[in-house]
Amino acid sequence: MINRNSIGLKILIPPVAVFFLGIMHAQGQKIRKDTLHEKEIDEVVVVAYGKAKKNSYTGSVATISSEKINSRPVTNITKVLEGQVPGLQAVSASGQPGSTASIRIRGIGSVSASSNPLFVVDGIPFDGNINSISPNDIESISVLKDATASSLYGSRGANGVIIVTTKSGKKGEARINFNISQGFSGRAVKDYAQVTTDQYFQLYWEALRNGYQSGQIPGQQAAQMATDNLVNALGINPYGTQYEKPVGTDGRLLPGATALWNDNWKDILQRVASRNQADLDFSGGNEKSNYYFSLGYLDDKGIAIESGFRKYSTRLKLNSEVKKWLNIGANLAYTNSLQHAPPSSDSRTDNIINAARIIPSFYPYYERNADGSYKLDSNGNYIYDFGKYRPTSALQNENAAATLPLDKNENREDNFSGKGFAEFTFLPELKFRSSFSVDLVNYNGHYYSNPLVGEGSEIGGSVTKTNSRTLSYTTSNIITYDKKFGQHHLNILGGQEFYHYEYQTISGSRSQFSLPYYYEPDAAALLGGFTGNSDQLGLLSFLGKAEYDFKNKYFISGSVRSDGSSRFAPENRWGTFWSAGASWKASNEDFVRNLNVFNQLTLRASYGGQGNDKLNTYYAYQSLYTFYNNLGEGGTVAGKLPTPDLKWETNLNFNAGLEFSVLNNRVKGNVEYFRRKSKDLLFGMPLAPSLGFNEYQANIGELKNTGFEFSLFTTPVKTKDFEWNVDVNLSTLKNEITRLPKGSVVTGTKLLRVGGSVYDFFIPEWVGVDPSNGKPLWKTITTDAGGNTVEGTTSEYAKATKTLQGSSLPKVIGGFTTSLAYKNFDFSTLVSFAIGGKILDNDYTMLMHNGSSAGRAWSAEMLNRWTPDNRYTDVPALSTTTNNWTSASSRFLYSGTYARVKNVSLGYTLPSDYFEKFGLKKFRIYIQAENLLTFYKHKGMDPEQTLDGTTYYRYPAMRTVTFGLQATL
Repeated sequence: MINRNSIGLKILIPPVAVFFLGIMHAQGQKIRKDTLHEKEIDEVVVVAYGKAKKNSYTGSVATISSEKINSRPVTNITKVLEGQVPGLQAVSASGQPGSTASIRIRGIGSVSASSNPLFVVDGIPFDGNINSISPNDIESISVLKDATASSLYGSRGANGVIIVTTKSGKKGEARINFNISQGFSGRAVKDYAQVTTDQYFQLYWEALRNGYQSGQIPGQQAAQMATDNLVNALGINPYGTQYEKPVGTDGRLLPGATALWNDNWKDILQRVASRNQADLDFSGGNEKSNYYFSLGYLDDKGIAIESGFRKYSTRLKLNSEVKKWLNIGANLAYTNSLQHAPPSSDSRTDNIINAARIIPSFYPYYERNADGSYKLDSNGNYIYDFGKYRPTSALQNENAAATLPLDKNENREDNFSGKGFAEFTFLPELKFRSSFSVDLVNYNGHYYSNPLVGEGSEIGGSVTKTNSRTLSYTTSNIITYDKKFGQHHLNILGGQEFYHYEYQTISGSRSQFSLPYYYEPDAAALLGGFTGNSDQLGLLSFLGKAEYDFKNKYFISGSVRSDGSSRFAPENRWGTFWSAGASWKASNEDFVRNLNVFNQLTLRASYGGQGNDKLNTYYAYQSLYTFYNNLGEGGTVAGKLPTPDLKWETNLNFNAGLEFSVLNNRVKGNVEYFRRKSKDLLFGMPLAPSLGFNEYQANIGELKNTGFEFSLFTTPVKTKDFEWNVDVNLSTLKNEITRLPKGSVVTGTKLLRVGGSVYDFFIPEWVGVDPSNGKPLWKTITTDAGGNTVEGTTSEYAKATKTLQGSSLPKVIGGFTTSLAYKNFDFSTLVSFAIGGKILDNDYTMLMHNGSSAGRAWSAEMLNRWTPDNRYTDVPALSTTTNNWTSASSRFLYSGTYARVKNVSLGYTLPSDYFEKFGLKKFRIYIQAENLLTFYKHKGMDPEQTLDGTTYYRYPAMRTVTFGLQATL
């Protein structure tokens, strides 16, 4: 239910009043001067270890400005990137507040090793939790996509680099910025449609009857047995004692039978959630120094009860020229966060998202009397119904509405990030910069199951506490030489970098609490378990880069970096990676200028190689051991085979692009082609269980990603009072395995094979329903005695033949943005989309059982099941006998094509002189909406799923609407 206080009506009323006052005031003012500027043709972008002019840079880079970031009500900056950068795929696998989106830049670069990009904050690689960075603190985000752009980060940037630049103080008068917003959230996509109580009872009667008939019981007798046993099978009769057998032998409800209640579990387990955010920053500077200090607060409740994310953040950034030859700076940030995260991402019985979906509405969440009235306790309160009478498939003995408020599912984090640098200027063209960065993340997990009600009551309650500590630091020493010689320009960079990472974790559990409402392990009597371990990793690097341009027309660059990783054996530890690039600013040629067409025209190309060592182990080459308790004595068992020959996985990247601008810079565009080849893939090769090991690490094959990227930025209308911008970007992707050491490899529902992608579905092909008997049919492919291929069908899932059924990877992804500014009004919207790709909807199958899961909710599609009168359908006949028809097959493989209105923003800035007497420089009020509309075919499923295209009972995406104000003093 909506809590009016949570929406903050008292805070919202003043901005609304100010809005109308401002409009009335504006009517009497002179038309203000146009404050909009032409789009910069020679935009400066942040790149590896420095900055560059975009139209002459030899690498591929895309930039997102702070304006586009601040218009998004998101808790994690990874969710800002979707639809904004061509070639970047951002997938929000969970809508749980505080969760992080999965990001892939130009495809999937590895099979077993990580394909995650490197995050760099203010020039130094970042190891903290990315949701610790407040979007309000960000000046810009640069995405480096090719080898030239990211190769200086070596193996750490093999999957692309995302550079986050935080705000700095600017020269001039001190400024104070304040931003406050309040809003509310709900589901972005409606859940699957389900049958009503009346429909369910009639359908389950049919399943019972058919089940009895399959046991050779005559039809009339089977019908009578179904009528007699229906209420017992479901454990409840919502129609009251007046209708002891609510469904007659004809399979229809008795006349007058009406359900006495209809308790939709979503109404009690899900809610309209509040979102509150406040940001305050102070900044300023003079000729020699500047400062920036910020404070941030966020409280983002989730749509599932007892879920949410609360964060406090602060940042201090200082830069100073202490001497003409010495600049120093520091950047300190701290974030404290608390995530309430009840289970919401797997098939556990306590998954709150799944519980709201699979318990039908005829099972009440408060205990009822036979006449439908509520049972009350001695204090007159409702009594939660735990459904001990419910069948197991309907979550027997579960009521998350009762247990979750008494339980704990908390994830606490302290994130500290500290950076410092000293830059020495020996000559105007010669500088040396030494920097140090440390990231410290301390995590505490607290999971408590209360001893009063629910599953925990059977063991007297239980508690598990986990603590982990991650510490990493990076030191770098970089010297640069930048010199112009007439029409020549040379920039040389060289340096050394060292990265150290260490991880420690400890966890313990206890049970049997003697008293309720005590959450700590000390209050429990029985020790359950205790574990702990630590890991560490080191990476030493040497790097160099040279850039040269002539007449500001011809540009070439080259870089080299050598990395030594502790993951590999000493003889294979070092990998040397490189890049080369060139660009031609053709618009500076006389023959192009004379065409009077192009304001800017640049061609660029690059090629290079980078390494990848990011396996899921820090000791990739060593033999490892597992320790066991052997009757009180310590036991040691070999857990991993040694692989001393393991070496670097290598990514070879080619990029070619054309950037242009015409019509006085009113139309700008960029077209790029990329080919990304990964060889010596790091992969866990499966072994026969009889050998005692599940797999071993090896370099096994090659992988290729190719595609085109296109972006267009236009200003169709620009006048003194009105400006309209329209931007669009899209990219194509083809992922292909080009070499494997032997045959193919099956991993779950996927098949790895030469010529296929890493996410090709390999599952039985659904043929339909046998019209003669209503049984499910899958395709079989066999070979006869003559060696000929024979296709057939089977009703036994185990006999079905697995075949390739397409890939989860979309063929095209992109985004469309438009923004309008009229006098003091501003409006913008972003639409992201994907074309192609498939999704295996395992969530939906939970609602598509044939009747063998008594009491579990049913999809409305079951109304189209096979009957003698409805023989041509793709939903089999109902029966209490399992037919395995919901097993993975192409029947539940759906198109991943969708479009989503990711963001809409509308604002009004009051005239500057309106608040001059209060000392305000700017005052703006706004309304924003996130995930406003979604267009897709398979209703009920959120089309933004995991990269591998398989749903798994996850937390749905949220639609968020916020109201707020921004003020600058």
